[in-house]
Amino acid sequence: MFSISFWAVTLGLVAFNVNNPVNAINNGVARLPSHVECLPGTRSLLNTNALGTDANNEPSAYSQCNIDENLLLTTAKLMKSLGLQAAGYNFVNIDDCYAEKNRTASGDIQEGKLCIEQPFSVMFCPTDFKVTIRQSSLQEWDGQAQSTDPCSWIYSDSGWFTCAGYPGSFMNEVRDATTFAKWGFDYLKYDNCAIPYDDIIKQGIVGKYQRMADALAQVSKTFNRPFVFSLCEWGWTTGDIAPQWNSLASIINFNSFITQATDFYGRNDLDMLQLGNGGLTFEESKSHFTAWALMKSPLLIGTNLSAITPDILEILTNREILAINQDPVEGTSISPFRWGINPDWTSNSTHPAQYWSGPSENGTVFMLLNTLDTPSTMFFNLTESPFIRAGRQYSVRDLWSHTNNGTAVRNFTATDVPPHGVVALLLKDAGDEPAGLFPACSVWWQCTDKNGTHVGG
Repeated sequence: MFSISFWAVTLGLVAFNVNNPVNAINNGVARLPSHVECLPGTRSLLNTNALGTDANNEPSAYSQCNIDENLLLTTAKLMKSLGLQAAGYNFVNIDDCYAEKNRTASGDIQEGKLCIEQPFSVMFCPTDFKVTIRQSSLQEWDGQAQSTDPCSWIYSDSGWFTCAGYPGSFMNEVRDATTFAKWGFDYLKYDNCAIPYDDIIKQGIVGKYQRMADALAQVSKTFNRPFVFSLCEWGWTTGDIAPQWNSLASIINFNSFITQATDFYGRNDLDMLQLGNGGLTFEESKSHFTAWALMKSPLLIGTNLSAITPDILEILTNREILAINQDPVEGTSISPFRWGINPDWTSNSTHPAQYWSGPSENGTVFMLLNTLDTPSTMFFNLTESPFIRAGRQYSVRDLWSHTNNGTAVRNFTATDVPPHGVVALLLKDAGDEPAGLFPACSVWWQCTDKNGTHVGG
């Protein structure tokens, strides 16, 4: 999945409305021009990344297409009562299965009456987190939804059918985009099932999705309603995720080679979060959330909130990790600076890169990932990261223990990192390193005096 922003097409994401370290900001994926107002009473520019839930991903709902307004309303209420809304999660994603299996006589997608008990939508006003379930026709949103809540998600497919067998949008792009705009949606998740034959589509990867991108641009102008376009290409990033360590490791490995593609206006979407779905240890769940957040993936909770445990909830609401994901200044992903047990630039789906760093508004972020099945001590020289300056010392903040852990000079060691566990750090420049250190360089074998003499070693 890749969430991308076209100036003429995709212009609005999630309002992040909290009073803690993570705040509503004015740039990011789907960055808005300053004159566009997305949320009445809120700032006109929305945040960097999507945070929310996808009720369809709860196993029974997905496999049985067992979604209805009760499930969505319950999920929305739990988001508030569990503190997820306060942490910034403001979306419930209406995924596949919401439509009838056949279009209307005039060719339009129609809201479902079979799989879904009643036509529905979940609407959020993030300023006070109002949730409304519309039991009448979705078309009654026309003109009303935009004034009450422009932050709702809908789903379609670039092929003949969706992955669950409902109408896809191929050759109906403008028609469907118009329908979605009338219904009041401004975020389109666009899947990749039921692909037309090559002699029909006659397009490459980009052209295949350009059809809907152009349609959204056209409809955006007509309705003065911007869209975020979240496309699924199956191969640009990875296949579907599973709540298993080998699935997470494979996704992390693949994305370690395309981190340069993430910044404001476009995100590598690593797929929905699997925390709470079984199959992951507590440490693996922390690693999962940390990697997804620091690689700046959209964060969509994909578990049953009515059965969520306190430890999983604590992971999902880690404000310090979320603050990195929602950074208003730095949109780039963390990237590996050393692979660790493998030679650098090795693709290994079971043992991905272990040492990562990246810039943030408040310092340099580090992620140390123990890909081994046993505890590990992990060491690195600070200047291995391209974001660290030689000759300086750095204060160390642990983003999981929420503690200040002294000052790092030249190197850092994390001991007894659990199997498949993670260390997440924020290092801030704390001035010159102490005088008189020997050798004169942290990497001594490259250290040379001005007279040509090698120093140290």
